[in-house]
Amino acid sequence: MAIKNFKPTTPGRRQMNTLVNEEITKSTPEKKLTTTIKKTGGRNNSGKITVRHHGGGEKRRYRLIDFKRNKENIAGTVSSIEYDPNRNCNIALINYIDGEKRYILAPKDLKVGNKVESGENVDIVVGNALPISNIPVGTLIHNIELKPGKGGELARSAGVSAQILGREEKYVLIRLSSGEQRKVLGTCKATVGVVGNEDANLVKYGTAGRKRHMGIRPTVRGSVMNPNDHPHGGGEGRAPVGRSAPSTPWGKPALGLKTRKKKASDKLILRHRNGK
Repeated sequence: MAIKNFKPTTPGRRQMNTLVNEEITKSTPEKKLTTTIKKTGGRNNSGKITVRHHGGGEKRRYRLIDFKRNKENIAGTVSSIEYDPNRNCNIALINYIDGEKRYILAPKDLKVGNKVESGENVDIVVGNALPISNIPVGTLIHNIELKPGKGGELARSAGVSAQILGREEKYVLIRLSSGEQRKVLGTCKATVGVVGNEDANLVKYGTAGRKRHMGIRPTVRGSVMNPNDHPHGGGEGRAPVGRSAPSTPWGKPALGLKTRKKKASDKLILRHRNGK
């Protein structure tokens, strides 16, 4: 997918670019495979803002994606490649031979008319889903389960994939795009191929308005606030942080503080993304 640049008719246009949606073949979603999204503006059930910088944005419907790929041994045909406003990759509409329709994440090089299937012994071709224990070493995969039957949780973003490095008893060793290496149960499913729309991270929005259409509100630096609004605020002119460590608006340590919580699955991580 190519990047389209604009003529610099305004300061915003000078830096702006967008994706050329050559792959997309259908502009309207399958209505039965969509549902409504209720916007919260970052507020909880008490009306208090718990996530900052959320609000507004274009109305959109959520596309129901088949992350589980649990329609076993029934062939499907790619009917269309569609845009999904809820994620940075495209999605593919699959028409199965029994009449059912489902959305899946569109892998790179998946075309309209291609056949896809899910099962234990299906072919190793782009778009097919099967247990990772049955996928050859070195294969690039995405939409990887961490628990059998729960649905894919890893490698779902545009241009992302993981690679199978080897096998160890009931586990399969994979390397994620972050550099993390971990073991995953061999009975967990994954889809063959790389997630499409790999140029999504090259887009420059150019104007604040494009971010507002996405529902992202402005982010204000603490150093330009007043002292009663942020610990970094106040002072005459531009001033340094003035504290032993950078802080959040509520005085908690920030910028470098580790917030990762310990999980039972951490013991399956062989190499963290930071190389340790």
